[in-house]
Amino acid sequence: MKDKNNKAMIALIVLLIVAIGYIAMDKYTEKKQQEEISIYQQGVQAGYDQAVIQLVQQASTCQPVPVTVNNQTLNLYAMECVKE
Repeated sequence: MKDKNNKAMIALIVLLIVAIGYIAMDKYTEKKQQEEISIYQQGVQAGYDQAVIQLVQQASTCQPVPVTVNNQTLNLYAMECVKE
């Protein structure tokens, strides 16, 4: 009977170790995905910022700035450059 209890205890310990390992890997994977999403969002924001800066810089030269969205092009002008 004692031998059977020892085997059961060893099996439970092994299962506990496996469960802890699985949970740790799951948490690690989740953390890595969150970091990747954060890096992606920072890249998107940087691209957006750069695009706006570029539009403003080009418009400040008082030249039309062509902007195309969904096959529709508009020419943007800085209001400061429009003479009354």
